[in-house]
Formats: sequence, structure tokens, C-alpha cells
Amino acid sequence: MLAVTGAVLAGAPLSVAVSPAHAAAAGAITVQRGGPARSLPFTADRAGEAVISFAASAPGVSWVRRGAESAVVSISVDGRHVTDLVVPSSDAIPRSLGLGHVGKGRHKVTLRFAKGSAPAARSVDLRQVGVRMSDALALRHAPIVVGRTGWPFGDPYQNATTDAPLIAWHETRPAATPGHRVIEYSLVWSNEDGGTDTPALMARWGRTTDIEWVYRVEVDASGDRVDGTAVYQAPLHLTLKFAGRYEGDHPVLQTCTQNNNMCDVISPDPPLRFLLDASRTRPDGRAREVVMDREPWTYRVAAQEMVREGKIENPSDPATREVGDQRTYLFMEFAKTTGAATTIGSAPGVALGVRLKSDPSRLYRSDHDEATWAIDRDGAVATTVELPEGTGVSDIASIEAVRRPTGWGDNGAPATVTSINRGFFLDESYLPQPSSFAWTGSVTLTQANPSAVIWRP
Repeated sequence: MLAVTGAVLAGAPLSVAVSPAHAAAAGAITVQRGGPARSLPFTADRAGEAVISFAASAPGVSWVRRGAESAVVSISVDGRHVTDLVVPSSDAIPRSLGLGHVGKGRHKVTLRFAKGSAPAARSVDLRQVGVRMSDALALRHAPIVVGRTGWPFGDPYQNATTDAPLIAWHETRPAATPGHRVIEYSLVWSNEDGGTDTPALMARWGRTTDIEWVYRVEVDASGDRVDGTAVYQAPLHLTLKFAGRYEGDHPVLQTCTQNNNMCDVISPDPPLRFLLDASRTRPDGRAREVVMDREPWTYRVAAQEMVREGKIENPSDPATREVGDQRTYLFMEFAKTTGAATTIGSAPGVALGVRLKSDPSRLYRSDHDEATWAIDRDGAVATTVELPEGTGVSDIASIEAVRRPTGWGDNGAPATVTSINRGFFLDESYLPQPSSFAWTGSVTLTQANPSAVIWRP
């Protein structure tokens, strides 16, 4: 993962000329199964990238129920299929999608109720619909991600029920050539059907979504792609040169593995494609999971997918390693660094532990005492701690950091924890509650002193 500069490659938004009729039509749009397509005209006062935003809901739809998972809306611009929208809820969710490059002048967005929608889905309501133009460089080079089809076999609409692409963002760093920059794009999927198992995801990454970088490219001072610099994350997490096709400056990739890695060779006639709004970045010094924090609905979708796919232990038991009800977990983000090794052996990881006022002798650990689930990467990282059902913030007596070698032996390196950036529970609707935990300081964990309290009420 690239170092984060915190810079958003975006210029000032360009205006969109809107007629009174357009303004009325843009207030609310409903697309219905078997009904006509709906259109939305807009006028761009200059060429650039267009973005559509709205609050989307689908009556009768819930990501947690089989046969009611989502409704799909196909979105075209001037007759060209640009992107699809998977709507996983009957509650309104704010969404933002790219429409690609458009020229100066009048254009028409067309929205259709699409195949792949669950049987229970009958319509999609879009409120507060708006189209804006932007000269944001990050939008110009954002990847188009074609849906997973089980390529070359399988369900071509599977991303409407599993591992749905939810949100995207970009990060930047200076390139070796003065004046050039490298842009990296990442996506959040609702889960991964392959790869890291669910308990390890919660322990080592603090969520059950899948977060992957997708595409990286160097651009010159004019914002043009530098030939030969484009790469993508291929199967087995390999970094390969991008040799696929572009639509304008947008590379076209396909999710082609069960853990959401990419291919640059696209299966024939895939029905779903996603051009997510990648104009935002993540703050300096924060874990990738912070992009979910600012889109709280992603936690609900992730939790609902686990329930529907039978991956949740019932009843929840923090004494086991199986994933329980996600509303029983404390979602934490902290920062750490690892010092130099002093001998041969495995590097240490860090787990967080929670003690409750009702039983301070028991330590509930994020790694469930599994060595490989301690976090050995440095920087800001996320994890979760499973607690007894009904536990709230007021029940917590302390939070500890615990050093744990992640494999055979111990190389003796110290691990230093410097902050708790946030900590929250999910509410009854699986949405994050406000963070109730914060701490800054410096606690060094060693072989001789492997644990320390880092927070008390």
C-alpha cells in the first residue's frame, strides 16, 4: 500500500446548467420492474468527468434475506452503458457513481430496472438526484470494474447478491519524475467468498468486508497517463502490467477471483459494471477502514451478508473463535510500530484485550489467543474484540495492548503502541455508534513486559 499524502486530486467542481424542468425531474426518480426507463437531462458547460449522486432505496429489499438481496439499476449516458447500481436496502443510502467523460453540451442519463435484481425487488426510488461535472484528475483515471461472472463459468449477476462493490477511493504519492504523481485506486467489497476466513478477517482487519487496491498509474504534470506505468492487482495478489483496454482514460478490469482480485482480460458480454466515485481519499495516518466509517451503511451490508450466508455463530460466544453477532464486537483502530529484531524468530504482532468491570480477571482478546491473528503490520490498523452479548461502553474496565509472536520463535523486537484512534459498537441496525475511545501516548511492549493497559475510563 502506498504512503498516503492526504491530497485529493480534484479541482473546483464545474457548474452544471440545469433547466427548471430538469430540476423538478431530478428531485425524485422511481424505476420499476417492467416499467419504462427514466431519463435525466443535464448540460455540461465544459468537457470533463460527470458524477451522479442520489439517495437510493428499494422497497421490499434487504441484503440479509435470500430472494430479496438487492435491486439493480443500469445507468447509461447518451445511450452508452456506463455503470450499474446495486441497491441493498429499503432504507435510503447515499451513493455516488462516475458517469465517465462527457463533452461540453447537453447529455442524457438513462436509468433502467435491470436483470440481476432479486425476485422481491419491484422498484428503486432515487431521491435528491443530481449530476455534477468535475475536473478531478482522480475521477479521470478511475477504473471501471466489471462484475464477477464466475468467469469463465458461473452466475453473471453474482455481485448483486454477494461480494458487491460498495465504495472506492484513491491515494497519491509523488513519482520519481519531478512533477509526476502516482494514483492508486482501492475498492471495498461487501465480503470475499475466498481468501482470508471470516474469524481472521475480524481479528486481523477489523471487518468482514474485503478491501483491495485495484489499479495504480503514474500521471505527468498535465495529468496524462505515462505509458507503461499502469499496473493492477492480479490473482494471487500479484502486481502485473495492465494490458487491457481503456474507455477514455478509464481502465476496464474484471473481478475474476473469489477474493476480488482483478483480470485485464474481460469475459464476453458481462452484464454488470461498476464505475464508483473514487474522488475521495483517506486521512493521513488512518487505517483503510476509516473509509467505511464515513459510509456507515457499509457495516450493515457486511453484517447482513454474514448472516445470510450462515457465517455467524448462534448463539454468539466470545470463548470460541467463530464469528458471532457483529453487534457484540468492539470495533477498534490503533497505531503501532515494530522495532529492530535482536535474534532469529518470528516478528511480534499486537492484539488488543478488553477487561470488563463485572469480571476483571478475564481478558477478551482480539486474536482469540491465536498467534497468527495478532497484527504484525505497522501504522494505523483495525481489529475487533468479541464481548458478551449486551456489553456496552460503560461495562469496560480497561483496554490492553498485548505483544504476541506470530509464528515460530520470537525475534525479540519491541512493539510500540501510540494511539487508539476510535472504538465503537454497532447499534441494533448494525450501524456504527459514535466512537467512545481515544488515547495517545507511547507504550512499548517487550519480551519481558508483553502487555500494558492503554485505556481506562
